[in-house]
Amino acid sequence: MKSILATLPLLLASCATLPLEQTSTSSQLAISWWETQNQPSPNLTDWWSSFGDPELSRLVRLALEQHPDLASAAAAVREAQASRNETRSDLFPALDYSASRSTDRSVAFNGKDTTSHSFSSGLNASWEADLFGKNHQLVLAGNAAILAAQADLNSARASLAAETALAYLQLRSAETDLALVQDSIKSQEETTQLAQWREQAGEADSLEAEQALSSLESSRASISSLQQTIEELRNQLNLLTGQPPRTLNVSAEKPLPIPSRNLAAQFPADTVRQRPDVRADGYRWVQAIAQTQSVTAEQYPSLTLSGSLGLNSQGLSKIFDPQSLVGDLVVGVTGPIFDAGRIRSRIAVQNAAEEQTYHDYRSTLLTALSEVEDALIAIRRTQERITTLETAVGHAQSAAQLAASSYEAGVIDITQVLETQRSEITLERDLASTRLDYASAHVELYRALGGGY
Repeated sequence: MKSILATLPLLLASCATLPLEQTSTSSQLAISWWETQNQPSPNLTDWWSSFGDPELSRLVRLALEQHPDLASAAAAVREAQASRNETRSDLFPALDYSASRSTDRSVAFNGKDTTSHSFSSGLNASWEADLFGKNHQLVLAGNAAILAAQADLNSARASLAAETALAYLQLRSAETDLALVQDSIKSQEETTQLAQWREQAGEADSLEAEQALSSLESSRASISSLQQTIEELRNQLNLLTGQPPRTLNVSAEKPLPIPSRNLAAQFPADTVRQRPDVRADGYRWVQAIAQTQSVTAEQYPSLTLSGSLGLNSQGLSKIFDPQSLVGDLVVGVTGPIFDAGRIRSRIAVQNAAEEQTYHDYRSTLLTALSEVEDALIAIRRTQERITTLETAVGHAQSAAQLAASSYEAGVIDITQVLETQRSEITLERDLASTRLDYASAHVELYRALGGGY
């Protein structure tokens, strides 16, 4: 934020050098927006710690340290800084030096050869006074470009952290799902064994045994699919953390972490304006306004000062003679008279670009607000669904136990047992999936709020 405060006076001073009627409303809006960026941001930089899972925190930090996309975004920041420094150099005088030696040789009619040497050295200086803020506005545009690049970097960080957290949560959910299916298979194996015993004892026909075997093999078939999903998610975590496949060591079969607290109501609505991508588009808007002001200043005269100080001598021994000292100072004023509408067209181009960046900013802000609202809705609704499903799972487990006891006693047939078992595993997996949705909704909320960057 210090860099923002440092450049705000530059923006105000630059606008002050222009006539009052040239200071556009959009410039004032941009100044107001710029000032709001100094408001404190919520501390979300370690938001993943609310899950209480050290493994998740380790993976997110590793991703932020190792992923190559962040290195590329950091290079873009350095590029913007170098470009700004190049532009800022135009505010200062340029000083050059020169030195030369020349030899003249002539031959007279009498055949006598005459050779003379001359030496010269000097300093040349030039400076364009920035009377109407043209160069200052370009420096401001460069500062805004730096801040936009930094915001892009932070946006990449927030997105990478969120993607890493989501992949980790999906991995834990897939492992939980696999464990549920494996437990269900054990129950189905017991039911199948009981059906085969009853068939052998002549208490039931082969249909019951075949139905039990069909249901068992169907469940076993899902094991390979779940194992594939787990392996792919582990590979995805390798990619997100910048590691080759099968390199990262992720502990296996840990429970799905759930946030220990609901952060949905802990931050003001204006927090979304601090989101990196919103800030980046806001800075680009400020950059476009500054570029428009710079082009507008081309309509006014420019003052150039140039001078030189040098030494000229016919001999090296006399080069430091005071009489060899020469100098001059030139003051020049230039301004456009007729350019076939070039400057006016450039202003029109910049005005259109400025309008585009403003609408881009508004669009990004509206998208951010929508994403925050979607995440809040998802958190609320999935929490309600979890409560309902937990009750349903409890009843399904009781029903499955009662059905198994009744079948063993010969009161009901195998169809009811298999149906209750399918209902139980379906509800248990649905509950696990909803818990994943609940945890993921918190990640999406953190991402929607910018991840604290």
